[in-house]
Amino acid sequence: MVKVLSTENPNKAEITRQMLEENNINVVLLNKQDSSYLMFGSIELYVHEEQVEEAMNLLKHSENEQEP
Repeated sequence: MVKVLSTENPNKAEITRQMLEENNINVVLLNKQDSSYLMFGSIELYVHEEQVEEAMNLLKHSENEQEP
């Protein structure tokens, strides 16, 4: 498994996970945030090595769409 995203924003992590899964990419979400203080720690998304290139292309494309 290869990490494709690390964020402190749980909404961004969940939206990204859903987008990848809708494109048939298996995702593992690892929440390393402190349960008491959500400002500490990150949420990481991992995909299988053979899907890294496709996942990174989708992430890049979705970020480009969000820019004004």
